[in-house]
Amino acid sequence: MHFESQALQLEAHNFMPKHLLALMEQAQDASDLGATDGTGGVARRTFLKVSAASGFALGAFPLVAAAQGAGAAAPAGLKPFEQPSAFVRIDADGTVTVTINRLDFGQGVQTGLPMILAEELDADWSKMRSVHGDANQAYADPAFGMHLTGGSNSIKNSYTQYRELGARTRAMLVGAAAAQWGVDASALRTSNGFVVGPGGKKLGYGQLAEAAMKQPVPEKVTLKDPKQFRIIGKPTGRLDAKAKSSGQQDYGIDVRLPGMLTAVVARPPVFGAKLKSLDDSAAKAVRGVKAVLRVPTDRGGEGVAVVADGYWAAKQGRDALKAEWDHSRVGQPDTARLLAQYRELAAKPGLVAMQADTAPLAGAAHKISAEFVFPYLAHAPMEPLNCTVKLDGDKAELWMGTQMPGLDAMAAAKTLGVPPQNIKVHTQMAGGGFGRRAIPTSDYVVEACGVAKAARMAGITAPVRTLWSREDDIKGGYYRPMHVHRAEIGFDAEGKILAWDHTIVGQSILKGSPFEAFMVKNGIDATAVEGMKEPYDVPMKLSVHHPEVNVPVLWWRSVGSTHTAYAMETLIDDVARATQQDPVAYRMRLMGDKHPRHKAALQLAVAQSGYGKKKLAPGRAWGVAVHESFQSVVAYVVEASVKDGTPKLHSITAGVHCNLVVNPKSVETQVQGAALMGLSMCLPGAAITLKDGVVEQSNFGDFAVPRITDMPLVAVHVVPSAEPPTGMGEPGLPPLAPAFANAIAQITGKALRELPFKLA
Repeated sequence: MHFESQALQLEAHNFMPKHLLALMEQAQDASDLGATDGTGGVARRTFLKVSAASGFALGAFPLVAAAQGAGAAAPAGLKPFEQPSAFVRIDADGTVTVTINRLDFGQGVQTGLPMILAEELDADWSKMRSVHGDANQAYADPAFGMHLTGGSNSIKNSYTQYRELGARTRAMLVGAAAAQWGVDASALRTSNGFVVGPGGKKLGYGQLAEAAMKQPVPEKVTLKDPKQFRIIGKPTGRLDAKAKSSGQQDYGIDVRLPGMLTAVVARPPVFGAKLKSLDDSAAKAVRGVKAVLRVPTDRGGEGVAVVADGYWAAKQGRDALKAEWDHSRVGQPDTARLLAQYRELAAKPGLVAMQADTAPLAGAAHKISAEFVFPYLAHAPMEPLNCTVKLDGDKAELWMGTQMPGLDAMAAAKTLGVPPQNIKVHTQMAGGGFGRRAIPTSDYVVEACGVAKAARMAGITAPVRTLWSREDDIKGGYYRPMHVHRAEIGFDAEGKILAWDHTIVGQSILKGSPFEAFMVKNGIDATAVEGMKEPYDVPMKLSVHHPEVNVPVLWWRSVGSTHTAYAMETLIDDVARATQQDPVAYRMRLMGDKHPRHKAALQLAVAQSGYGKKKLAPGRAWGVAVHESFQSVVAYVVEASVKDGTPKLHSITAGVHCNLVVNPKSVETQVQGAALMGLSMCLPGAAITLKDGVVEQSNFGDFAVPRITDMPLVAVHVVPSAEPPTGMGEPGLPPLAPAFANAIAQITGKALRELPFKLA
């Protein structure tokens, strides 16, 4: 497959660890769960709901097999292959509406998941629609048992689930037609939204919807052979394309409720600081301001919420506040001091993640000593954080774009002091996230609920939207951790690596979170070391230090691979260059016979780019990198140059191995968007720095993101496969920066050890 276009957008799909079933106990009404029809089958009421338009609806079946090793049972009454809520609705006019169990924030699952279901349903694609699910347990990730959009898991984990949903819906429609015509179901077939009977007579799905809901839900279905696919694998336009291109798409920030007020929060400039004194008289005098409220903020700090008729009045009120903060009880990190401390730690033994003999280093004929520096990074989604809360007695409704609606609903219930089942989450389309909308602390949701609760106590009964500005998010959000790597490599004249001693220093993103029990082993955060060593057969000793720093950190698109891929792929290039070997041939040799997907992706990128055959323009050089993350492999071959000391990326050719592709257009845009975000790590100004505990950056003026002039042509090529799909939201990011750096090193002869690039 081949796709080629100019990449103009960031499209996100973010990380989430595995084995999280024990994280939460989702409250739900289980009165219908586990019910049978008296014959050992599943009762129709467990799976079917009738829409207001007298349509047909089918719930997920099967879905979750509880992760028995996770330390928690499945939700009460929920059998391994049962779910109660509707995923499919067929209206009388034949329109099929599919509920997606993920947040769509640019990655295209509002199209991809319906494509999978429509394939097995034999639906008319022109009549397919999709809507977001909510915090109902039915919409939990089928592999993890919790609500989750992350880890590039949406298509991967729900591929079989949505195929079976489509196949079961189709079987029930066929059963309804067979009953109406008085024939055996085996004599019927389906095609493009119709059941076709003897003699070519037809009944549309809309005509059969009401009767189909009375059919039993088949426990077992036969799925299509991939050779029969007519929707899966075909380039398909997005269902939300018209709304987005015409400006009609609503996001969380666009929610408007009758009488709604807007709140902005003054947060402490140093994380976790307390409010020392407050003069709010000038803020209260601003026209439109309704209240000034003291509220708790994330990490035990305190903030001041200004509630007003709209955002501008609330912001003006906040600007008028005179607040003093007490920083004395919290750490006040400084980037320069942290870097010095990290460098000291990198020279010392740490927690051992991989063990190997380093003695051959002493006698190695050739050696490389390297230190890498990676800064803190903000997520900076185009839509700032927001959450709208409407309170009604002991019930609450929330509107926001969230990657974990179930976890956020539980956090909201705790904050508001209401029963979990009384929380209703309206999942909104989100304008990016890159991990920032999947917070174990549910920080922006908890804060919004705290503001709404304080407003209610102050006599305000209207819904309240808490809205973050761009500056709020960049200065007060969570960050990709700062890291320092130290590597010592010994090798012979042929490039055989004799010993590799590697140390990583950086905060743990999982320590102290609910995920620690599953993802931190022997003190080592698994996300910090993912991507190290593989796919190369090298003797590596790897150790880790996780310093405690008063900076909130979180997964950032492609997580640990954002730094490990860079270290690995530039060092591999260094050895190839030192031994005068072609970097592609050297990689192929190091991989041996154990990594056919890596080899296939790299060979495809090489072949399609013209690497080694095409004559490059003067001053340009090739750069190569390959990396696996989230079970998919992406290889890049890039062309780059340096002009007046500034590196320039001219072209990117991607070779991708993600197994079966559901929507080629989505794979193309995911790789392009990830490459663009990978490029962002290389640009001057792409760093978050702190001075005396305060983040120095505030907006795109001092936290760089790529401009359209920075983005080259991106050609995306996919290795054909019929194996079940693997993730594609994040794998395109990690190898971009090292491929770019390797091209620059070919030109300058100098390895780039720091991001963003510093050539001077």
